[in-house]
Amino acid sequence: MVPFLADALEEINVRIPYRSIIPLLSTDDQIREELYKLKTMQTRVFVVHMLSSTGSSLFMRAKEVGMMSEGYVWIMTNGVTNMVDSFNSSVTSAMKGALGVRLYVPNTDELNNFTTRWKKRFHEDNPQDMYSEPSIYGLWAYDTMHAIAMAVEKIGAQTIKIENSTDSQPFPVFPNGEQFLKAITNIKFQGLSGNFELINGQLQYSVFEIINIVGRGIREVGYWTKEQGLSKVVDESNNKTYSTSPEDLNPVIWPGESIVVPKGWEIPVSGEKLRVGLTISRYPEFMQVEIDPEMNAIKASGYSIDVFEEAVKRLPYAVPYEYELFGGVPPVSSESYNDFVYQVYLGKYDLVIGDITIRYNRTRYADFTIPYTESGIAMIVPVDKAVNKNTFIFLMPLTTDLWLGSIVLFIYTGITILILEPKIRTSLKGSLSGHLGTIMYLSVFGYRYPRGSFVEGLLQELKFDKSRMRAYQPDEFAEALDKGSANGGVAAIVHEIPYIKLFLAKNCKSYTMVGPIYKTAGFGFAFPKGSPLVLEISRAILNITDGDDIIQLEKKWIGDETCLNNGGISVESNSLNFLSFWGLFLISGAISTICLLIFAIISLFISPSEKNPEEDEGLPIMNPEEDKDLPIMNP
Repeated sequence: MVPFLADALEEINVRIPYRSIIPLLSTDDQIREELYKLKTMQTRVFVVHMLSSTGSSLFMRAKEVGMMSEGYVWIMTNGVTNMVDSFNSSVTSAMKGALGVRLYVPNTDELNNFTTRWKKRFHEDNPQDMYSEPSIYGLWAYDTMHAIAMAVEKIGAQTIKIENSTDSQPFPVFPNGEQFLKAITNIKFQGLSGNFELINGQLQYSVFEIINIVGRGIREVGYWTKEQGLSKVVDESNNKTYSTSPEDLNPVIWPGESIVVPKGWEIPVSGEKLRVGLTISRYPEFMQVEIDPEMNAIKASGYSIDVFEEAVKRLPYAVPYEYELFGGVPPVSSESYNDFVYQVYLGKYDLVIGDITIRYNRTRYADFTIPYTESGIAMIVPVDKAVNKNTFIFLMPLTTDLWLGSIVLFIYTGITILILEPKIRTSLKGSLSGHLGTIMYLSVFGYRYPRGSFVEGLLQELKFDKSRMRAYQPDEFAEALDKGSANGGVAAIVHEIPYIKLFLAKNCKSYTMVGPIYKTAGFGFAFPKGSPLVLEISRAILNITDGDDIIQLEKKWIGDETCLNNGGISVESNSLNFLSFWGLFLISGAISTICLLIFAIISLFISPSEKNPEEDEGLPIMNPEEDKDLPIMNP
């Protein structure tokens, strides 16, 4: 059953970090040894799947080692729960607070009459034994004998005759076996244990009961059926909607007589500290690691360190930890961050912290907290180039085919005007190529990345030209940008926003940020898969980032936000304004001005004699001097 149970739990995102095997013939000392091992782990929820004899001994030893106290959760399968009624008072007292699942036996008059007869007979045969309740196995046995009797009556057999086994037939043979098998598989009746029905040769269970061990007795928490899910009572009408809500169960009294639902995990009580892995960052403002040679101790500081330590302080319990360095002695660290995160999967560290970007490939072997920094990838550019880039931002959304289509449409429109307007057609001189002298120029930036950053691989995935990429150390960014791509430098630095903010805090007058151009998840702390600390630390980080504390930490390690906001022009919004289309307005205005100039030249320099007389057909204009002999008549 255990592999199927594990698969079912994993389907609802419940992880089983350890499987404890206790042999049937284990001594009390062996059971204690295994329990002490479990006690050193974070998990406090245990599913007990074993025979009742071993289970009773397990709970006795668990109470001795202090594992039946507040904070623990014990859930028993029916192997133990079905026999709880047969345990003596010392065992049930040790089991207080445990939960169990067993087959539900309806309380009927037939069952009560049978139980009365059973108690009387049992005490006559066992006067020294306090046990007086029939188990589910006894009820099954009774119902099975009832079913056999009904099947024999159904096939009309007066006696059941079984032939002896032979060498060729090693098992006893029932001559009416086929008839009997068919008869018993079709029998249905209400037995002492509930509905008796065999499907595919198996007895079907319709209702399960959830019980809570309290004092020396049993308390019903609720019921579960395949059709209705959880419920406080058994509803035979089947009108209830399927439920998995705890609200449909009675309250549980947990170990230690607590009514507070345990969180299911604790920091181990073995006295060991959490091993927190650190690595060398190229940005000491985020994480700087020093080793004290005298004390052989690690001293860490930085923005990431302060966020982690502040988060631990806000946990509702004490978490002892110690730092361990990964990747060699400062200041050299040749290990990649992927390898660094992978150490939690290998079990070398309980968690790793630092300026670790939350990446999809890393989530395959580690769980991350929520990010504690702003996310995204953007560009650092000189202020003047940022203005130029902002000016022609209207070019960026248009694809090549759209530009070509627009150009063809413009040319077609111009030719149409030439055909329809004779004055313009006759006034234009020269070849068509002489009038179509427009040259388009688009500047191409050279993108460069910090050495060792995952951004390089990301942009290669986005099909950026690798030949135009160059790696720089953080202290080389300003020099490379000042040179520009034409002089051996670069036109832009592509980096993660937290690092860009750190750079701009020191160089906010000469450079600015353009973007983000790509979304990332930000920086987070990595834990082993299924670690309960992920949720707790994430809540603490959320508490920090929602308040003023995160602003103070940024001022301490990154810089004043005022400098970041006032440094140049940053294109961080998706909205477009007048400046975004300033280049378009400039081009349109220039074309209009050129047209006006051409019109003025044509008007000033084309003489009247060059006009076509056909263009002035209409009423004649008389010159009085030429027609002086004609009388002028006054109407």
